[in-house]
Amino acid sequence: MQLLRTDSTNPDFIELVKHLDADLAIRDGDDHPFYDQFNKIDSIKYTVVAYDGTNTAVGCGAIKQFEPTVMEIKRMFVPMNERGKGIAGKVLKELETWASELGNSKCILETGIKQPEAISLYKKCGYRFIDNYGQYAGVDNSICFEKLLR
Repeated sequence: MQLLRTDSTNPDFIELVKHLDADLAIRDGDDHPFYDQFNKIDSIKYTVVAYDGTNTAVGCGAIKQFEPTVMEIKRMFVPMNERGKGIAGKVLKELETWASELGNSKCILETGIKQPEAISLYKKCGYRFIDNYGQYAGVDNSICFEKLLR
């Protein structure tokens, strides 16, 4: 597997995000428009796309500056037929490394209670629950996490 650091203009990233948004529209139901407003990709400078041995894009993720030394993990996605291969964990690790290289000391993220596989991934990768932050404060369907970077 190859991990490519790129930005939100990458066509493979854009295509994977379309599939992510379609999945989230189903999972979030009536709440989708609320979450969707915070997930626009036009201002994301740091994205990672994972490719398999045949140069097919099999996963993605992004980081976005949240505070001066805090990056927010965004747009994590692996298509259903590629799950269970460790792709998301590798993308997440690359995003954390990149965030650290950019001078950040922490990553935060929000995911939904209807995304158990995401919750499991973040716990497995060393993220801990925090109070919902920013626009997610008081939102019952959101779960927020953080991880201190070394």
